[in-house]
Amino acid sequence: MTSTAFDLPEDEALAAEYVLGALDLAERTAAETRLKRDPSFAALVNDWQNRLADLNDDYLEAPAPNLLPQIEARLFPQQTAKPRRWFAWIGGALTAAAFGAAAFLMLPPPAPVAPTMTAELTAEASPLRYEAAIAGDQLILTRTSGTDAEVGKDYELWIIEGDKAPVSLGLLTTASVTIPAPKAAAGYVLAITLEPKGGGPDGKPTGPVVAAGPLKNI
Repeated sequence: MTSTAFDLPEDEALAAEYVLGALDLAERTAAETRLKRDPSFAALVNDWQNRLADLNDDYLEAPAPNLLPQIEARLFPQQTAKPRRWFAWIGGALTAAAFGAAAFLMLPPPAPVAPTMTAELTAEASPLRYEAAIAGDQLILTRTSGTDAEVGKDYELWIIEGDKAPVSLGLLTTASVTIPAPKAAAGYVLAITLEPKGGGPDGKPTGPVVAAGPLKNI
């Protein structure tokens, strides 16, 4: 990133592009990390937010579509006989072991590769927000809002293809993870559930969906 687009000093331009949403996922993640430890940069971002605040007055809020019911239906389909509570957990063996269900394999930072698919994982009743990107043979997942799972619990990431059973991609024990990219295409759904410590029993989702979203081609 350079300052030529704004003809401003580098930090000023970075702060402006951050506020305008002009950074890619990797740049935005780096900027948010810097915000937490660099008061001078945080002040620049706050200044640009104040300068550009009036631009929002010309636009009405457009709420994001609520995809959570459809995603929960895929994770927890209803039984046709003897339903338990609101739903029954998905049966059958999952291929979680192929992707390391116990924990994510933390990889060293990869060389920059342009993402081919992205997803925003959110839920109306949850403060969590994650941004996901598939770049080359890696899936990069970054938490941009919310906190770690409560004591005695773990967040677990799943990928869902159409009406097939969800497949665990592992536990989210840190705010940012990089793992081998699973087989995926636009329309596949990434979902995060709150599970008992160590993940869903027998590789099956049991907890509430706290963030989810579909993968989209760039």
